[in-house]
Formats: sequence, structure tokens, C-alpha cells
Amino acid sequence: MTRSAPSAPLPPPDGGGLPRPRLPSPLQEVREPAFERRGLRLLLKRDDLIHPLVGGNKWRKLVPNLRAAAASGAPALLTFGGAYSNHLRATAAAGRLLGLPTIGVVRGEELAERPLNPSLTRCRADGMRLWFATRADYRRRREEAYLAELRERFGAVYVVPEGGSNAAAVEGCVALGEELRGLVDVAAVACGTGGTLAGMAAGGPTAVGVPVLRGDFLAAEVRRLQEAAFGGPRGRWRLAEGFHFGGYARTTPELTRFADDFEQRHGVGVERVYVAKLLYALTALAEAGDLPPGAAVAAVVTGTPDPLAGD
Repeated sequence: MTRSAPSAPLPPPDGGGLPRPRLPSPLQEVREPAFERRGLRLLLKRDDLIHPLVGGNKWRKLVPNLRAAAASGAPALLTFGGAYSNHLRATAAAGRLLGLPTIGVVRGEELAERPLNPSLTRCRADGMRLWFATRADYRRRREEAYLAELRERFGAVYVVPEGGSNAAAVEGCVALGEELRGLVDVAAVACGTGGTLAGMAAGGPTAVGVPVLRGDFLAAEVRRLQEAAFGGPRGRWRLAEGFHFGGYARTTPELTRFADDFEQRHGVGVERVYVAKLLYALTALAEAGDLPPGAAVAAVVTGTPDPLAGD
């Protein structure tokens, strides 16, 4: 069984489009001893500054899907996420700005009986209809039979997978690599579903992905996404594994100290679910001599520290 939370009235379109993004996003060099000792340069690709509501890789992955949904004539866009999902919040905000209705399938039927947390409150304020799925149903989110059930309930909705990673999102992330091509030798990004890495590698320099989840599924998923987007492999990429710190949204005192120190020395907020693990991994690779000698290395800052917390 699933439950639906009442949705706030959808605001009217605000002129038919999203506010202009800051693209290409800035590239900011920072001085890090571990890199300088090896003759390396570290630069931050500040995708977190692209847009105030749909920032980071969310802009690059979501906007192509939102525009495709609007062009398809679908009555709404439907996507998936947990109770604190950044993806759900970004989708709700972008849908409001485009005048496109959105539906969020939220993991956990029990949440329907509780007051909305700040993250889901923000989603609903941006016009998203919230549908609370049982955990068993949520595990079926990739099954065609379950998607057919959702379309029977909500109409011929345009479906975007959890995290926003599909062929359209991968194509949207090609520009990230293109913005870095010729400026750096290596581009690195933290990975959840692999869509950003799949697109960035296709358009830019050698790419390194740092998985933030446990499990060895990511390499196959990046290959699958490139096949869906381009018909085959594109670019040079590899995974730097072993830096998930226990799994998604998990941390350790060591990682916390590292992120706190980086923030204090450089005045840049470090998002903890993805970016902290990316920067820690790159520092470890630099110290181990596992980056090309003399390379300029870009770390993609995919988001800002989240005051609402979560995934």
C-alpha cells in the first residue's frame, strides 16, 4: 500500500524558463601541500555555483530531463528519492520554475503518517506531489511493471530514475567535461549513480570517479549509461575505490576532521556526502603518487553543505 500527501497548489510558470545559470562554472585553484609536494595542482570546479536552487550536477542532469518532459506533453514528471533527497528537492524547484508538475515517490510508507521533515516540506512548497511507497515497492522502482502501475495511477508521466541518471542526464554532463578540456589533465567527481562521470568522461580529459556507496556495481553502470547515451564507450575513465567510509552518507571522525580543515584553510564549504570523500580520495591518490606527474587535477564540487541534511 502507498499513501499520498496532499500537494500544494502548483504556482504558475514564471515566464517559461529557468533563470540563467552561471556557465561555465568557475575553476578555482587551491594550494594543497599533498599536491604541491608531488608537483601537482588542485583546482575546484565550482558547479555548486551554477544556480541557487538547482546547483551542481543537478542542473546538468535535471534540466535536459525537465525540458524533455515538457516537450513530450506528459502531464507531469515523476521521480524517486529518500526522505532527505537532494534530487527530489532540486526536481521540485526546477519543476516550479518551468511550470512543470512534479511527483516524488518517497521511500517509506510510514512517513505519510508523520509531519513532513524540512526537506519534504520544501518539495511540497515547490508544488511536488508526494507519494509514499512501501519499501518493498520502492525496491521495484526500476521494474517496468511497477512503472506501469504508477502510470496507471498518475497518467502518462515522464519518469526520471532515482538520482536523475539516464541517457539525457549523461548527455547533459558532457558539457562539464568540455568546460575542463584543455585546462586540466584529470577531472574527478564523486559518484552515486554514475551519470555525471559517464558524461564528463565523454567530453573531457581523463576522468576519475570516487564511489560514495559500497558495492562493485558502479563500473558496469557507467558503461551501461554510456551505451544508452552514445551507443558505446566514450573517453578515458577509472574508479578510485575504497573511499566510501562505510557507505552512502556515512562518515568517520577522520573524514570530518579532513573536511573541517579544508573548509577552514580555503573558505569553501565542503558538502559531506559526496565532496568530502572526493577531496579525501584525491589527497590520498596524490600522496600515493597515483596521479600523473605534474598534472592539473580538477575536483568537481557537485553541491554545497546541506542545511537540511541527508541524501
